[in-house]
Amino acid sequence: MSSGPPAGHQGVDTSRPLLMTLPARPTREEAARLCATLAAAPPGEARCQVAAEAYGLGVVDAMARLALEARRHGHRLTFHGAGPDLTALLRLTAVDQVL
Repeated sequence: MSSGPPAGHQGVDTSRPLLMTLPARPTREEAARLCATLAAAPPGEARCQVAAEAYGLGVVDAMARLALEARRHGHRLTFHGAGPDLTALLRLTAVDQVL
């Protein structure tokens, strides 16, 4: 008895997380590029390194867009490196609850 082909995308290593970097002042184009990267990758773990000096509603918007895109495509997205000011802003805007 033979088994079928393995599940998942052939030739794609899903054992390692997708790594991304969110700059301190992301533009809409940069956020859209990161979202497209998530959309193109097979479902799995994704890690986004946030610049330590990142702060402002533009960063919050980019993080929220990335989180939504990750959910749409079956990724487990985590953010790393957010400084205390950004963490406080995320709490203030209640976005921390959905990230």
